Amino acid sequence: MESPYKILGVSPEADDEEIKKAYRELARKYHPDKFTDNDMRELAEEKMKKINAAYDEIQKMRADAKQGSSSGSFDNGGYHTNEDGDTAYASVRMNLNAGRLDDAEQALRAVCDADRSSEWYYLMGVLMMQRGRYADAMKFYDTACRMDPYNREYSSARDWLRTQNNAAYRSAYGDAQSSGCSGCDFCTGLMVADCCCECMGGDLIRCC
Repeated sequence: MESPYKILGVSPEADDEEIKKAYRELARKYHPDKFTDNDMRELAEEKMKKINAAYDEIQKMRADAKQGSSSGSFDNGGYHTNEDGDTAYASVRMNLNAGRLDDAEQALRAVCDADRSSEWYYLMGVLMMQRGRYADAMKFYDTACRMDPYNREYSSARDWLRTQNNAAYRSAYGDAQSSGCSGCDFCTGLMVADCCCECMGGDLIRCC
C-alpha cells in the first residue's frame, strides 16, 4: 500500500502546515473542474480521491497520536494491540500477537523501501524485540520516532527498551567498580535486559 505521505509528496517528518500546503497545491492541480475532456476528468477525479484519502489518513494518524489513542501500547514491557489500527499492517500485528514471527517478518520484508512508513519501522522493532535482537529493535524504534515524533506508541516502546538497557548495564557493571563483578552479576544484568523478550513471548537467556 502506498504511503499517504508519498501520495502528497511530503516527508513523514513534515509539519502540519507543510502537509496542508502540499494538499492544497495538489488539489488545485488535479481539481476535476479544470478538465473538460471526459477521459482526463475521470483520471483527475480518481487522482483527487487518492489525494483526499491520503490527507484524511495523515490527519487521523496525527490526531490519534496526539490523543494517545494509538492502535497498540506498552505496559510494563508487554505489547498490547487491538485491531483498529492501520489496516495495511493489521495482519502483521495479529501475527506478532500470536507469535507467528516468520509470517510477520515475511509480510514486512515484502514492503518495498519507498513504501516503508513509520508504522513499518515500528513493527520491525517489535519483531526484533520478540526475536531478542534489542540493538536492532532500538534502531527501528528510533527511525519510527523520527518519522512520526507525535506517536506515543512508538515513543513508549523506545523509551521502555532504553530503560531496560540502562537497568541491565547498571546491574552488570554498576557495582563492579566498588565490589568487583562476578559471572553471576553479569548474568543477572543480561537477564534484566532479556526481560523484554520474556514479556514479548520469547525465552530468557540462560547463562548461569
